[in-house]
Amino acid sequence: MLELEVEKHRPGGAGGGDAAPQADTGASTAALHKIQAQLEGEVTARARAEKEVGELKGKLEKQKAELEAAAGKAQGSSEAKDEIKKLQKELHERDKAVGLSKQALKAAEEDATTAKNHLERQVLGLEQEASRVKQEGSTQLQEIRGKIKKHGRKVLQDLANLRASQQAVKAATAELQVGITPAMKEFYQPLKKHLAKYEKVNSGWAEKYKKEVAERKRLHNLVLELKGNIRVFLRVRPSLPHETGEGVENAVFFPDERPDLEENTIAIYDEAKGTEKIFEWDATFGSTSKQEEVFQEVEALVTSVLDGYNVCIFAYGQTGSGKTYTMEGSDTEKGINPRTLERVFELIGEKSRDYSYTLEFTVLEIYNEDIKDLLDPKAGKKCEVRQGPEGNFVQDLKLFEVKNFEEVNKLWSDAKKNRTTFSNNINEHSSRSHLVISLYVRGTNLASGVQSFGKLHLVDLAGSERLSRTNATGDRLKEAQNINKSLSALGDCVQSLVSKSKHVPFRNSKLTYLLQDSLGGESKALMFVCASPCTSDSPETLCSLNFASRVRNVELGPATKRKGGGDAMAEHKLAEKAREADTHRDAARRASEQTKGLQEQNRALEQEALAAKAEAEQLRAELRARAAQPQPQPPAVQEVQEVQEVQEV
Repeated sequence: MLELEVEKHRPGGAGGGDAAPQADTGASTAALHKIQAQLEGEVTARARAEKEVGELKGKLEKQKAELEAAAGKAQGSSEAKDEIKKLQKELHERDKAVGLSKQALKAAEEDATTAKNHLERQVLGLEQEASRVKQEGSTQLQEIRGKIKKHGRKVLQDLANLRASQQAVKAATAELQVGITPAMKEFYQPLKKHLAKYEKVNSGWAEKYKKEVAERKRLHNLVLELKGNIRVFLRVRPSLPHETGEGVENAVFFPDERPDLEENTIAIYDEAKGTEKIFEWDATFGSTSKQEEVFQEVEALVTSVLDGYNVCIFAYGQTGSGKTYTMEGSDTEKGINPRTLERVFELIGEKSRDYSYTLEFTVLEIYNEDIKDLLDPKAGKKCEVRQGPEGNFVQDLKLFEVKNFEEVNKLWSDAKKNRTTFSNNINEHSSRSHLVISLYVRGTNLASGVQSFGKLHLVDLAGSERLSRTNATGDRLKEAQNINKSLSALGDCVQSLVSKSKHVPFRNSKLTYLLQDSLGGESKALMFVCASPCTSDSPETLCSLNFASRVRNVELGPATKRKGGGDAMAEHKLAEKAREADTHRDAARRASEQTKGLQEQNRALEQEALAAKAEAEQLRAELRARAAQPQPQPPAVQEVQEVQEVQEV
């Protein structure tokens, strides 16, 4: 019955096309379905209760008949009487339960009736609300249709005017293009000739400039070789992933970032003083430099050990500045050490028809002023630096004869396991000792019998550091003090060499005493100063750069080969080179002056070319502005947009 009443009160199809009435009618229908489902559940529960009451009545009647039959059979028996009384009692209790069930069923019927009346009142309210919403929607729709009908003709007229304006703009643009093309050709023809002339002149000067720079570099290297200066290369590492926040701004600038800087010069900002300082080096490598690029600059120097020269390359800088990466590298990016040793064996193979070589390999570290043999780390082994006929050496240091690079690589892998490294506040894997890889090369010319002996030292110095930054204590504090002491002794030796003092305190440290052959003259030496780019490290970076700048002024004298046996027919060539040193120095100075003049001329030409290009760009901008003047929109466009918005609503 309720379902029929609900169907009877549902809204009809009239106005069903309106969006707002449809939505409200759908909501009302959903509510009615929910009410119907609740009522059907209550009717089902009521039928189930009536069925249970009927079943109970049937069971009671059956039990009553059984009792009467039993009473007839058992008259006169006391036991039967007791059983009858018991059954009568149970029957009374069940009658009582049936009465309670009837009362509960009656109460449920009353509740269902109350709920039905309440739901019918809700249905009536929803139907009234749906009717009101439908009426309002119909009214709004009529208003919108009236507006559209009222403004329709005006909109169509505005659209026609807009199309006519568009056609006029297109025609004007085409006419402007036809009229301006000859003028543009007339203007661009002399401009192209002018630019071609400047490009040709500029190309010639640029080529001359490159040649002069290359010649200047060649003469500069020759002068350095004759004077015996320690060459100093600068390498700045990139910023690390954990270096974020304040203090990681770039403090070191290269010529590609600052056009006012000359080649192989850098500028560093001193945050403490708020000033800038300029340094010049023999070569510079920025944060994007590759290991192969670095090795190309040192390849000729390190491989001269096969000719009988003493060669030393050492890396200096604060903790975490990239020294170990520069010297050792990684598994994928090999550093100077493995590339140098591999290249030595490649050259030996190329010279095998004319020369025979014997090579001995050692690896040691200087830790807390004690020398440790990393290839034979026996407890209690005492290694000391001694002087011999072939220069300074380490007594009781085990030397391994090597035939190829694979043998060297295996020995180096064993040595790395014994090196001393710990972490501190600056570097997670800080080298706490000076590492020295040495290769002793004895060569024999198979034709003349001339023998040569050269030593190659590859040194990874421990990082210089301020104790206030590392927060070192205990053993780490002792390590840092010994590191700074040995580096200070190295600085004293450099200062004495710069001032050409008669006494150089090499014996003040085992590090300087071991490297006396490489720093004391008749050898080739190169220093890598490694630095951090961050402003927070600028005090340490400035200290490193100032020290490296003093090292660059050290003159060791011309390097000499160590020979023995056979004829030495080329001994006088070195003396001739020494006599020509002044001539080459003057040539280098003149080349430097010419280069500066070429640079100034090149800058002037570049300024003129830039001015011509700027004029051309300005003319292009004017032509584009004239061809693309904005057209006013018809006044009805805004009204069209408003009508469209109303339609969307």
